[in-house]
Amino acid sequence: MSKEINRKKAKKDSKIIKKIKQHMYKWHRVIGLITIISVIFWTLSGLMHPFMAHFFKPEIAHEKLEQQIIDKNQLHYSIQEVLQKNELTQFKNFRIVSFNNATYYQVKTIIGQLWYFDAATAKQLENGDQKYAEWLSRYFLDDQKSTIKKSEIVTEFTAQYKYVNRYLPVYKISFDRPDAMQVYVETSSSKLATYNPTSRQAFIWFFDTFHNWSFIDAITNNSIRIITMIFLLSIIGFSALSGILIYGLLWKQFKKTDSVQPKKGLRKYHRQIGIWVSLFTLTFAFSGGYHATTKWTPYTLSQMIYEPTFATKEIPVANTNLNLDWNRFQNIGIITLNDTTYFRCQLVEQETKKFKKPKADPNLKWNKKEDLKSEVIYINATTNKIVPNIDLEYAEFLAYYFTDGAPKAACCEMVDTSDDEPQPSLENVKLLESKVLTDFESREYGFVNKRLPVIKLAYDTPEKTTYFIETATSRLAAVIKNSDKVEGYSFAILHKFLFMDWAGKNIRDLTMVIAALTILVVSILGFILFLRK
Repeated sequence: MSKEINRKKAKKDSKIIKKIKQHMYKWHRVIGLITIISVIFWTLSGLMHPFMAHFFKPEIAHEKLEQQIIDKNQLHYSIQEVLQKNELTQFKNFRIVSFNNATYYQVKTIIGQLWYFDAATAKQLENGDQKYAEWLSRYFLDDQKSTIKKSEIVTEFTAQYKYVNRYLPVYKISFDRPDAMQVYVETSSSKLATYNPTSRQAFIWFFDTFHNWSFIDAITNNSIRIITMIFLLSIIGFSALSGILIYGLLWKQFKKTDSVQPKKGLRKYHRQIGIWVSLFTLTFAFSGGYHATTKWTPYTLSQMIYEPTFATKEIPVANTNLNLDWNRFQNIGIITLNDTTYFRCQLVEQETKKFKKPKADPNLKWNKKEDLKSEVIYINATTNKIVPNIDLEYAEFLAYYFTDGAPKAACCEMVDTSDDEPQPSLENVKLLESKVLTDFESREYGFVNKRLPVIKLAYDTPEKTTYFIETATSRLAAVIKNSDKVEGYSFAILHKFLFMDWAGKNIRDLTMVIAALTILVVSILGFILFLRK
């Protein structure tokens, strides 16, 4: 009797399992069909990224402008004399740049424009900012012959100049060359933002269109784009999970079926490869969806700059009479702190450390000149005395200012962050760590942040918020919270395979290419199987 009951129960259980299997197959196919186009888009564009970003990355003659010692004899006029001769009573800041065999004061006016005055004659260089941008572009390319087709100012990120480049505003210089090279430079810091020959321009368009889905922006808006991407990535995740469930956890059931009617050809390969690929699919889908959630808030760091207005007549000490070692002089700027005005001077360190190749990335080209370190000193603009340890104090003030904790003078511009998440005031918050970063040695502040050197300030807030301040330009370079670290490590490890760094960048990128390629192959095999039904 009991055997009969068990037999009926087993028969009933087998019908239930069969029913579940039927529905699983059905939903697995439906989910796969819904996401097949998006998977093809993402895997193809993902395959191109390591090829274009690493294996076939274009090279440029110079990636940075080497800091030179400025000869004091070239500064025939002080900044005060230059401004007075040109009837400028107020300004934002100034520094010194040298190009085309001349030395200039680069002055930021109260309306934000950059004007250039010859330090030998005090005369203004007409259209100086564009000329400097073109000179920088030619220097970075080491190309003095090619004709410049177009020179334009870029004030916001575009389809070709993505937010990952960080610098704004920049000049875009287009050259009449076979590779149609476009160079982006930030003249206020003499920095190379990025450079794009024709091949890279095409790749950026393809990646932006099919990986970031920028075409949705053209139809609707950024929010719809992010929601669509997260929705499809979630479905892809469910497809991978159902594949693991069908071909993994219920594998014994399928083995019985296959022993009676063995599966051959495409179906066999789709199952065998799919179970392993599902793990990669899950990591790509999860990290991609998680990363997409960070794109809700627009990028505002380019606007986070402290720029008080200085009156020319209120700076008594001439910059040419400063009490400093002029044999090591590299550059100069001006700041205000605690109602006191200081000249911020950059000098070559008297003793530089031994030349060592950094361990961060052995594939990077190394120039020993880049290992020379700079020293920063502050000189009181009234007393002409050097004041020690001001750089850290100034960085702390800027962090306080950018969190809306510092009082705002009417002259000082501040970004309107009313629509963004409010930053906590740093008043009475304990500073856990402060140090100067001179290279991108950690993943917390990586190469993507662009600006160096910066001062790291880690505060004892609930989110352990860390600020990275570029005191040379009075800018907020980055803000990192615990939640940002979690997302950053998720994307770095699960999406960019940084867990393979131990094998080197070439092997890491090759592994990523193989993973994306197998996902594409399995998806196409599944689609072909559906068409054959």
